[in-house]
Amino acid sequence: MRATVLVRPKAGILDPQGQAVESSLRHLGFTVDGTRVGRIVEFDLASEDLGEARAQVERMCEQLLANPLIESFEIELAA
Repeated sequence: MRATVLVRPKAGILDPQGQAVESSLRHLGFTVDGTRVGRIVEFDLASEDLGEARAQVERMCEQLLANPLIESFEIELAA
């Protein structure tokens, strides 16, 4: 099973990289607002059970892939 995890700063958390990207886009003439920069982590899981796979990925996010104090994450699973 293929897992895709999107990790990004929580709302209200300072995102200097997002601010830099937004500033650069504005200098290029684009009208943008609320720019946030995150990261995508993709990997394959041995599990074929959707519930078990989601539980594993949630534990991975909580223990390593995301800092739960300042980051949120979204999980997508595909067979």
